[in-house]
Amino acid sequence: MSSVRLKKFMTAFIIGAFAVSLPMSASEGRISDPKVKAISSSDLRHGSKAEMPTRPHTDYSKYNGYARYGNSRNYESNYPDIKTPTSRTNSSSTDSYSVYNPSVSQTVSVADPSIFGTAMASQEQCVEYLLRNNPNPKLSVSPEEIVAYYYEEAGREGIRPDVAFAQALKETGFFRYGGDVVPEQNNFCGLGTTGGGVRGGYFPTAQLGVRAHIQHLLAYTSTRRPTMPLVDPRYDIVRNAYGSRTLNNWSDLNGRWAVPGYSYGQDIMRMFRAIINV
Repeated sequence: MSSVRLKKFMTAFIIGAFAVSLPMSASEGRISDPKVKAISSSDLRHGSKAEMPTRPHTDYSKYNGYARYGNSRNYESNYPDIKTPTSRTNSSSTDSYSVYNPSVSQTVSVADPSIFGTAMASQEQCVEYLLRNNPNPKLSVSPEEIVAYYYEEAGREGIRPDVAFAQALKETGFFRYGGDVVPEQNNFCGLGTTGGGVRGGYFPTAQLGVRAHIQHLLAYTSTRRPTMPLVDPRYDIVRNAYGSRTLNNWSDLNGRWAVPGYSYGQDIMRMFRAIINV
């Protein structure tokens, strides 16, 4: 090897080694379902293969929702179940939950890390915790209604509604927003936003926004299709990436729902326990 070629080789080697040694940014990125954009080395070890399609497989043109495709439609005709929720604050959270999924095992410990289960906090506790931290949440519905939607939508799918609500509080900063997502999107979980001004998903009603959140959690945690019509524009992308594999605990979302998200699930559980202590 000539001296010139040797110098070029050594220069390239040194630059490459330096690049690999650079530390990861301490700032936490937004939700982007990283597994379906670029499969990580850990995914390859599990044999997962996926590519992000140019558009979701599901046709979302039937409602004026994600990315506002097509002309405005009467989404209520496609989703006749959408209605103002009936407050269930006088009932126990377990009773209201069991209306939709009585077969789910009851959650009995605040230390239980499972995504599936029943609510331990009451709807009143959720509302009070929100208003203590933000007396003026930027919502298109009342605090009582948004909480009722979480108990209805999560309860139907067997996901713990109080912890899912805590995740929404973390994602939106107690519905203050201030990042890429704006309140008008009814996007309560950063669905589809990757930072840098990318807005992510738009949903025409608060209930559909909650439903999309719950369906996205279901995409990670179960191979079962959602009970209600699909409104999560990334559901099939995640399911195709994970195949038969599923996540069980909130901490399993670390580095998946938010990047790098080292303590993402633990933060959600801490907020849940704060709700319980209201």
